[in-house]
Formats: sequence, C-alpha cells, structure tokens
Amino acid sequence: MPTSNSHNWSRRAFNSIAALPLFVSGGYAFSHENQVHTTQPSSQPPKAEQMSWGMAGNPMNVRRTITLVLDDQMRIAPNRLSVPLGQTWRLRAVNQGGLLHEVVLGTDEALAAHAEWMKRFPDMAHDEPYMAHVNPDKQADIVWHFNRPGRFGYACLLPGHFEAGMRGTLIVQ
Repeated sequence: MPTSNSHNWSRRAFNSIAALPLFVSGGYAFSHENQVHTTQPSSQPPKAEQMSWGMAGNPMNVRRTITLVLDDQMRIAPNRLSVPLGQTWRLRAVNQGGLLHEVVLGTDEALAAHAEWMKRFPDMAHDEPYMAHVNPDKQADIVWHFNRPGRFGYACLLPGHFEAGMRGTLIVQ
C-alpha cells in the first residue's frame, strides 16, 4: 500500500503533467517568440474591438478602397491619408518588393512601442484586424471603420523597416 507521501507526490506529478498542455498552449497564446506573422483569411468576421484609432469594419460598408504600395526602399505610398469621420475604408496593401512587409494601423505611440517589441521578438504573431502581413508580390486588405477623430499612423513594424521611414500619417476628421 502506498504511503501518504508517495500518494501525494504521484498526485502532484499527475496534475503537473495534466496541466502541461494548458501551460504550453497558454505560453504560445501569449508569447511572441518564434511565431510567424499571420493574417490568414477566416470564416469568422473580424472582432470589432474598439481601438482609439477606430474598429474593424464590415466589408459590406466599405465606401472607398485605397491601395498602399509597399516597397523595398522602405516606403509606403501614399504616406498621408485623410479619412472622413465615420467611414469604412478598405486599405489594400500591395507588396511590390522582394521582402516581407506589413501594414499596422495605430497611434504614433502604439506603433513606436510595437516597433520596439518587434526588435526583441521579430517573429511575433499578428492576427488583428488592423494589421496586414504581405508577402512579396502579394496583397492583403484591412477593412477599418474610422469612428474616432484624430491623427494616427500606419507603418511596417518589421525590424528596421519602421526606423527606415516605412510609415504614413492618417488624419480622421
């Protein structure tokens, strides 16, 4: 018959092993290391979480499509957009370069902070409706509802790209 100590040790070991998948999956859910960027199309509509720069838009409500050209000279063209408050636009990011690029919407502060995180974790996963990850010679869309006035930005936050000037200004009024 097992002693009380060996029984407790066995139970703790079993509980630790049983909890391991939760710990591991939780680590992947919150970790940015060793993850690839992804903006895979989903059958689910984007989550409409309110951000200070707007929220995910309904594609049925798109009023205008703007093409953002990304290139290996670390530029996004156009680098300035003016959007009427309350409109939903499709921002179509077209990568004309040979390098991986992305477009991320946000406040200037949020973009700068995220760019710093990208230096530390260059393979961090992205799957937010205000981000588009674009492989060379490909395109990706962001459908965004601009329901907050202000001065915001868009940028490629891959390491070195943001610092090289791959960004633009977005005015919502």
